[in-house]
Amino acid sequence: MDSPSLISEGFTLMLAGMGFVFVFLTLLVYATTAMSKLVNKYIPEAQPAAAAPAPSAAPAPLAQDQAQLTAVIAAAIKQYRANHKK
Repeated sequence: MDSPSLISEGFTLMLAGMGFVFVFLTLLVYATTAMSKLVNKYIPEAQPAAAAPAPSAAPAPLAQDQAQLTAVIAAAIKQYRANHKK
């Protein structure tokens, strides 16, 4: 076989392969969309129950925890800097 014939056959195979992949992926998108619609139609997602409002007394302990956490982080940074002085 001569070189132009091989190149032509290579392009033909490339286009056929790319066409097959394009058609397959297009069909896959449509099939996935159809399955999603079927599932949503016949098995609807359960609605979550309404959550009860949080009591108003909760922010005070959270503020105390936040202050304690800030103090612990500050102490850790101070100790790290003291141990890693140059």
